[in-house]
Amino acid sequence: MRKISPLYLLLLTVAFSFSQEKEKNATYIDAQIFRGNIIKHADYVGHLISGHPDGVFVGFNWKTHGKKEWQQIYNYPDYGLSYQYIDFKNKSLGVNHAIGVHYNFYFLKRHLMLRISQGIGMTSNPYDKETNNKNNAFGTKILDNNYFLLQYQKQNLFDKVGIQVGLMLTHFSNGRFKAPNSGINTFALNVGLNYNFDEEKPFIKDSLPPNSSFRERIKYNIAFRTGRSEGPVPRLGQRQFYHIGLYADKRIGRKSALQLGTDIFFSRYLRDYIKFVSIAFPQDHKDYADPDTDYKRIGLFVGHELFINKVSVETQFGYYVYKPFDYEIDIYQRVGLKYYVYKNCFTGVGLKTHGGRAEAIEATIGIRL
Repeated sequence: MRKISPLYLLLLTVAFSFSQEKEKNATYIDAQIFRGNIIKHADYVGHLISGHPDGVFVGFNWKTHGKKEWQQIYNYPDYGLSYQYIDFKNKSLGVNHAIGVHYNFYFLKRHLMLRISQGIGMTSNPYDKETNNKNNAFGTKILDNNYFLLQYQKQNLFDKVGIQVGLMLTHFSNGRFKAPNSGINTFALNVGLNYNFDEEKPFIKDSLPPNSSFRERIKYNIAFRTGRSEGPVPRLGQRQFYHIGLYADKRIGRKSALQLGTDIFFSRYLRDYIKFVSIAFPQDHKDYADPDTDYKRIGLFVGHELFINKVSVETQFGYYVYKPFDYEIDIYQRVGLKYYVYKNCFTGVGLKTHGGRAEAIEATIGIRL
């Protein structure tokens, strides 16, 4: 039976949270074009930059009007679904498609809009040893995609039609679900139109208690993260990993909590990679050429959790205090989405990286006590 990728779980997790919004909200659609440049984040992607990528994306948005407390706290954001098409102008990369879920946050009297999107992508031309060995960016056909928009937006400029223009950053990779996986980041200018299907509704402005009145004791979390990953060398094989997180968090307001904890990593692909380098490149790992070197790692981290309704965004920075095999740098990061199924139980998806290099896409279940 084929295993379900955490990439699918990511989209299902957030889409499920959107489905819980039962109120009838006003809706609008936006259609935009963009053109930009691939960011050269490492020398080994330089050969993939041969033109200016361009494309289109279309978003369908539901407005909020303050019927729930979180909507007022975040200045009445939108949530929605989007489709993205991008042509990288490179024969090895081809074109990518993506679908995702997003939030739109508003500033400066709702003229400045920040969109954060997470979803699933598909590439037309993944790596193949015989037919496409120059594509070291995408080792699989199915990819993770996230993008960020920062735009000036003016709705209802001509009747129900408005405009929006701004900047976009979009990222495609497979989180090293399978090697190779350098990923591609594209920075672009975009411009487009929006159309409102419904009449504007007035915002509900209840009198909420000030942030200083929000109190919550320290909470203790257990997070179990798993998935499949492969070492940096193609065809070493995908292996299951198990990452266990133990941490405490303290709410510092309605929106945020600070975290402090430890991670224990059982990354089985690393066991295979240790054996590989002990035979193929022992001179590069003089102190760790023993194929029986322990592959387990332990890290300490600090983090932040941003609460948005039942969804939260988690950002963590960690340092390895136990790492017998000299692999990657000693600092790691994690960015993820969590969905609280019940008050104290959560699930989600996260991306663990070392700087700009992804290590794993983690499917998560946990409890917050």
